Amino acid sequence: MDVKHFLRNLSESSGVSGYEQNITEQISTACTWADDMRRDKLGNLIMLKRGEGTKPKKKIMLAAHMDEIGLIITKVEKGGFLRFGTIGGFDQRVLLGQEVIVHGKTPSLGIIGAKPPHVQAHGEQNKAVKLEDLFIDLGYDTKEDAEKLVRIGDLVTLKREVIDLQSSLLAGKAFDDRAGVAAIFECFQILSTLHHEVDVYGVATVQEEVGLRGAVTSTYGIVPDLGIAIDVSFGDQPDLRESETIKLGNGPGIAIGPHVHPKVYDRMVKTAKEWNIKYSLDPSPSPGGTDAYAIQVVQAGVATILLSVPLRYMHTSIETIDYDDVKSTGKLMAMFIAGLNNEFVEGLTCF
Repeated sequence: MDVKHFLRNLSESSGVSGYEQNITEQISTACTWADDMRRDKLGNLIMLKRGEGTKPKKKIMLAAHMDEIGLIITKVEKGGFLRFGTIGGFDQRVLLGQEVIVHGKTPSLGIIGAKPPHVQAHGEQNKAVKLEDLFIDLGYDTKEDAEKLVRIGDLVTLKREVIDLQSSLLAGKAFDDRAGVAAIFECFQILSTLHHEVDVYGVATVQEEVGLRGAVTSTYGIVPDLGIAIDVSFGDQPDLRESETIKLGNGPGIAIGPHVHPKVYDRMVKTAKEWNIKYSLDPSPSPGGTDAYAIQVVQAGVATILLSVPLRYMHTSIETIDYDDVKSTGKLMAMFIAGLNNEFVEGLTCF
C-alpha cells in the first residue's frame, strides 16, 4: 500500500486512547513487510522484521503511538443534548462548532454547540467557552430519543477528512502520532530492499495520550537493545519562537537531551549526513511527554533516541505536516538500522 494513502486512512479513522482496535486492524492488514505480528495484552501492535545476522540477534524497537485524543459522553440531558468530558489534552477553545462522530450503538453525526454570544452574560464574550458549557447536538427532540442510541461512556471523535495544502503539506486530525506510525511503515518498506543484521520491532503503541502506557508494557515485553521513539514536535508558525519549533519540510527533528543516548545520537546524525537526509536538531531538556521516556527507563534501561515529525496546530482537527518529513524520517531510520552491527549495539552499555 502507498504509505501516504495509508496515513490518510489512519487520520480519518477513529481510535481514542484505550479504544484503538479499529486502527490496529488497519495497520495489521496493511503491513505486508512484517515477518511476524502480534498484539499484547494492553493492545499494542508489535510488528517484527527479522534481521539476517547470526544469533543471538540484537533487537531494535521503533515506537509510535496510534491513539488519538477524544471525548466521552458524561450525561444525556433534556432535549437530547449531550455533555462530555475529554480523553487526553484537548484545547477546549477549538471544540466549539466542530463536527463530531458519536460512537453509540451506531455512529451518529453531531455538532458541538454553546450559548450564542448575543445572550451571554457581561464579560463572557471575551472568554473561551468553558468545557462544561459545551454540548453535542445530534438533532434529537427528547432525552428518550437520544438514549435509544447513546449511552454514558460512549466515545466521540472529531469528524475531519485530510486535505491537501500547497506543496506536500497535509492537514487533518490525529497526525499526532499516526504520522509516526506511517514513518515506521516507510522504514519497513525501505528495509525490505536492504540487508540488516538486527531484528526490528515496529510497535504501534496504545494509550500514549493518557500516560505512555503502551510504550511501557511493549518495551517490557520486547526488552530491546536500542529504542527509537517517533513522535511529533512543534512546527514553525507565527507567535512561536524559532527556538521552540522545527521547520516543516526540513526533515525530522533529532532530539538531544537527557533521554537520548549520546552514541545513538552521534550515529543518527552521522547517518543523516551520509545519506543527505535533511534534519533539524531538537533540544529536549524535559522528555516526559513521549514514548521515548517510557522506553528509556523500562527494566534496566534502554539506549534511546527520539525522532520528531514537525507538526503545526497540535491537538486540533487541523494538525498540519509536510509528508516529505514523514518519508525522511522513515528513510533515516532504515539507513540507520541497515548500518548497525552487534559491535555498535553492545557498545551502548558504556558512555
